[in-house]
Amino acid sequence: MKNPREIIISPLFTEKSTQAQAIQNAYTFKVSINANKIEIKKAIERVFSVDVIDVNTIRMNGKPKTLGRYKGRRPHWKKAIVTVKSGQSIADFEI
Repeated sequence: MKNPREIIISPLFTEKSTQAQAIQNAYTFKVSINANKIEIKKAIERVFSVDVIDVNTIRMNGKPKTLGRYKGRRPHWKKAIVTVKSGQSIADFEI
């Protein structure tokens, strides 16, 4: 199995993810583009010591960017929305 710190890149803090955290007990992470739902679930359970109920993943396309006359795009990435068992929370997300 891969190292959990290679799978979980960073947490995402947006208005939408904060509302999902409060209402649905769901947390949002930026994860490795090659990780599948099972690997993400095991990594979250191992790193944060919580019980994961559901994992939803979304592949996000990189946005096109222009710098002067040069055109390029930001890299593609993957977002995971992880639902945790009710009554449990991830302490790093508490504000």
